[in-house]
Amino acid sequence: MNPLELAELLAAPTQPPVREALRELAPRELDTLVIEALAAAEAAWRQVVVSRVKAFAAGQPGDGRPTVVAAYFTTTERRAADGMHLGWSPFVAALSDSEDVPDLRPTRTTATAVSVGEAALIEDVFADPELAAALNRLTVLDPPDHGDVLRVHLPTRTVTRISR
Repeated sequence: MNPLELAELLAAPTQPPVREALRELAPRELDTLVIEALAAAEAAWRQVVVSRVKAFAAGQPGDGRPTVVAAYFTTTERRAADGMHLGWSPFVAALSDSEDVPDLRPTRTTATAVSVGEAALIEDVFADPELAAALNRLTVLDPPDHGDVLRVHLPTRTVTRISR
């Protein structure tokens, strides 16, 4: 059983053996198990992000281009039934051939309102569904703040949230 399967079982323990096993645990043991399961789930989702970014970087044109060292994601606001939510954009904001973090501060541009349906369509057509799902899960596990950047460092396979 991989960490994602275990986390799913613990999040919704519908199988009788799992439910019975959880009922037998002391509260402190149960808390420890939940913390470990969440950490394992977060690590697994981070690895999905790394894998999808590696695939994206490998598919970029340009034979003379040096190896991509890092990719960066910025935050985006999404409208939902219960209001606006901040999450990671499912689109790579920048690829870097060095260790230097590019300047990803917002520039002065004219904002154009996009309807919820149209925004979802753009994500469905242009975004990598696995990458979008992993970024959404990471948003739930560790919500970003405005101005944060998510750095995917490919040589070390690490995903780091950089706060400004």
